[in-house]
Amino acid sequence: MPINILMPALSPTMEKGNLAKWLKKEGDKVKSGDVIAEIETDKATMEVEAVDEGTIAKILVPEGTQDVAVNAIIAVLAGDGEDVKAAGAAADKPKPAAAEAPREVTKEAPKAAAAPAATAAKTPAPVAAPAPAAPASNGARVFASPLAKRLAKDAGIEIGRINGSGPHGRVIAKDVETAKSGVGLKALAASPSAPAGPSDQQIRALYKEADYEVIPHDGMRKTIAQRLTTSARDIPHFFLTVDCNIDKLLVAREEINASAPKNKEGKPAYKLSVNDFVIKALAVALQRVPDANVTWTDGAMLKHKVSDVSVAVSVPSGLITPVIRNAHIKTVSAISAEMKDLAARARARKLKPEEYQGGTSSVSNLGMYGIKDFTAVINPPQSTILAVGAGEQRAVVKNGKIEIANVMSVTMSCDHRAVDGALGAELVSAFRMLIENPVMMVV
Repeated sequence: MPINILMPALSPTMEKGNLAKWLKKEGDKVKSGDVIAEIETDKATMEVEAVDEGTIAKILVPEGTQDVAVNAIIAVLAGDGEDVKAAGAAADKPKPAAAEAPREVTKEAPKAAAAPAATAAKTPAPVAAPAPAAPASNGARVFASPLAKRLAKDAGIEIGRINGSGPHGRVIAKDVETAKSGVGLKALAASPSAPAGPSDQQIRALYKEADYEVIPHDGMRKTIAQRLTTSARDIPHFFLTVDCNIDKLLVAREEINASAPKNKEGKPAYKLSVNDFVIKALAVALQRVPDANVTWTDGAMLKHKVSDVSVAVSVPSGLITPVIRNAHIKTVSAISAEMKDLAARARARKLKPEEYQGGTSSVSNLGMYGIKDFTAVINPPQSTILAVGAGEQRAVVKNGKIEIANVMSVTMSCDHRAVDGALGAELVSAFRMLIENPVMMVV
């Protein structure tokens, strides 16, 4: 029978995406592993591969379509020996309200949804009452399996906050396990008594229509707005600022860059930046203060064994935070090379979800813009983020005398639920000791 090709979920939190381009057309034969389309998420453009073999009978969602919901049918594949025209014609017919679950045929889509879908294609669904619904925090009904509800209750997680990946958005046990790590949770509903902000029409009425241009938000900007609004509203931030003397760091950086070996093109194999040392210093500091290398969840604290440092990179329409994995055990030159590669692919929207999700802390550096100091909003579900200002010459007092030193101000934003004041101070102090004495990063 015809196989439905669904809009894949390319990340645990993806709810919709843009179908950027079809790489196959109707009538084309495909085999397992063939790239059939390009999907744009809020952060990257990714290729989708076919799993089954057959012929594309009908493309239901044309390329360029935006905001296609996950698990929506985007095309129909006729299997070997099937009538391609008949399969395409059947795809055009309206489906009954109680349609069977579609069969999943993309590698990136959740495997958990594929098995029950394939079973439903072979056997008629039994007549049964729908699963009882649990009330969500906003009053809406939430469909969840009994096991999922029990697991959520044991974990102390409100079932209405969990994104469901089962048929028709039903919350299943796997979703609860994912939610325990802080992934896949919906933002808490705003208090009913909270005053609503002005509408689009009310805001536009404040300005003359001829004096502005309307630029619709793209997916990345919408996601940034949602995540940072949630962070600022739901995470109790506090901030710790220290000044770091980076005289030794600048000398070490100059010596290392001057002694860098040449590559085949005769150019230095690496050129380290101050930010490369910042990433390394934060990663090592998190290892030295492991109680601060944590993630808050409603049910438990996740204490990380590794230091995966996210680094904010400015891209058109917003920013993205590629992750340097295991930064605490990598050399500064390795971090530098990896960061250059990630930043280049981030700007080209070619990062994979695993390359920008799941860091344990973040670095946001605005020093290159001449910013002296600032505070950064925590990137959920992380508990800390380090805001780095410009290194500049300042007058400092040493042994009762005024001297000139290169000083860099940094501010650590902490989630007070997970990191208390003294613990945050211990972390930022460990960072300062390392950045002021870079030789300590290698011992």
